[in-house]
Amino acid sequence: MKIDRVDTFLVPPRWLFCRIATDDGLVGWGEPVVEGRAEVVRAAVEVLAEYLIGEDPLRIEHHWQVLTKGGFYRGGPVLSSAVAGIDQALWDIAGQAYGAPVHALLGGPVRDRIRVYAWIGGDEPGELAEAAAAHVEAGMTAVKMNASGRLPAVPTLSDVDGIVRRLATVREVLGPDRDVALDLHGRASFPAARAILPAVADLHPMLVEEPLVPEYGHRLADLVAVSPVPLATGERLYCRSDFLPVLQAGVSVVQPDLSHAGGISEVHRIASLAETFGALLAPHCPLGPIALAASLQVALATPNFLIQEQSIGIHYNGGAELLDYLVDPAPLRIVDGHIQRLDSPGLGITVDEAAVRRADRAGHAWRNPVWRHDDGSFAEW
Repeated sequence: MKIDRVDTFLVPPRWLFCRIATDDGLVGWGEPVVEGRAEVVRAAVEVLAEYLIGEDPLRIEHHWQVLTKGGFYRGGPVLSSAVAGIDQALWDIAGQAYGAPVHALLGGPVRDRIRVYAWIGGDEPGELAEAAAAHVEAGMTAVKMNASGRLPAVPTLSDVDGIVRRLATVREVLGPDRDVALDLHGRASFPAARAILPAVADLHPMLVEEPLVPEYGHRLADLVAVSPVPLATGERLYCRSDFLPVLQAGVSVVQPDLSHAGGISEVHRIASLAETFGALLAPHCPLGPIALAASLQVALATPNFLIQEQSIGIHYNGGAELLDYLVDPAPLRIVDGHIQRLDSPGLGITVDEAAVRRADRAGHAWRNPVWRHDDGSFAEW
């Protein structure tokens, strides 16, 4: 069996899909994308495909090593994301070839269902209670919200109080038996994060995500030392060597993205690395169905898994939704806040190729917003 074709599809709302076909008819799907730079990743996949054509798709680890290390210049979000999508597709093919779900190839499932959380916004305070209540009604056991919109370098008492009040609004709806995660989204400076973390502690967030941008990772240990709540990070880290220092700093939860951090192969290793520090895995995934299916396969085989992000109803999804590109959405249905174990061969989903090809004809050019402070200077989004 040899790889004979690699194709990419730019599909709304902001995703890039990768299809790898073999000469004996097996097809694997992956999701290689950097949100806002999908076209650039598409070009990287096309370059990497030059190596893949004619190769045995089942030599996944060998191909991962060549694709990540075969060029003199390595790493970074674009290359790591291109490799991630290819890696997902190769695992999908391997599962089909061996007649087993990917989690079986990773050592077998350690759980029967995967807890997931829903997104409720938070940039602006309006309708937070209604959004949280809707998810409670739907059976969700956890939600995530942004802490705020723009944050000044040194927040005022009013700024911090606003974050606390937003979180309190959601906590009141959820009650004591459900969880809320708070996402600082890298918008906080070190002094801002140091002020916010103790202020929200009494409301018991499950975790506080990305308290600092990755460039300031050397200050994470200082935040861990003063934070009464678990800290999480990792959506903008791309390999084990990126995660080692944040684990050494004492973060409680790592959040690699299966479409950014080298795919199934590398995230499975990152999870094992985290386990040696007593840290938990909560994969980042505000993306499409292929990325989610790949994340779930890792979650099923990971003892130190905590919870899975998913993008159904997320505000990015204008014009297309998570389940729109599947022949049968049933494998990704959420019941009582969980997705049941995927047991079909490969990633466990069937991509609607006709729908994907139609969407690719329209494409997209999604870009993240660029924010500014009141004085006109750049603000972290």
